[in-house]
Amino acid sequence: MKGAVFVAALAPLGWLVAGALLDRLGANPVEALVRSTGDWALRFLCITLAVRPLSSWGPRAARLMRLRRMLGLFTFFYATCHALAYATWDMGWDMTALAQDLIQRPFILVGTLTLLTLIPLAATSWNGAIRRLGARRWQILHRVVYGTAVLAIVHFYWMRLGKQNTAEVGVYALILAVLLGWRLWRIRV
Repeated sequence: MKGAVFVAALAPLGWLVAGALLDRLGANPVEALVRSTGDWALRFLCITLAVRPLSSWGPRAARLMRLRRMLGLFTFFYATCHALAYATWDMGWDMTALAQDLIQRPFILVGTLTLLTLIPLAATSWNGAIRRLGARRWQILHRVVYGTAVLAIVHFYWMRLGKQNTAEVGVYALILAVLLGWRLWRIRV
């Protein structure tokens, strides 16, 4: 099962690479790469956060928990691809331009903060990190993902606000609100 999910999780990247090589990413291939990798990062974040609620549906569904770490790492992978596509093809690694963009465009700052919150989560996603940090501290650290989800929605909203196209943001915000609401409800029960 893990192998199939791994291959399926890499499929969006394969489609993007194939689209780039075959010149099928549209009139603005850089924007297509940056947006698509960001969209997939947000999708994987939603999928990762959905694993816990879905796993509570019964013993068969509980097997989904084995996939959560891998899905979380794919969230980080696509978020990193998103940031690298932006820095490489949109900004040409011009550090002055990157710094100015960070200051002048709040959604870039929020996107950067979102990626920065994912780094410690990805870095501590292995079993040795749980032993070294202790299970309790590891769990506290990994609750940062809920703040990450909020930052991701804010980043997406501000980016789409500039294009006056926020309908899709509402869908992701609703999904994440339901998932975060479920988590809060479970903590109180």
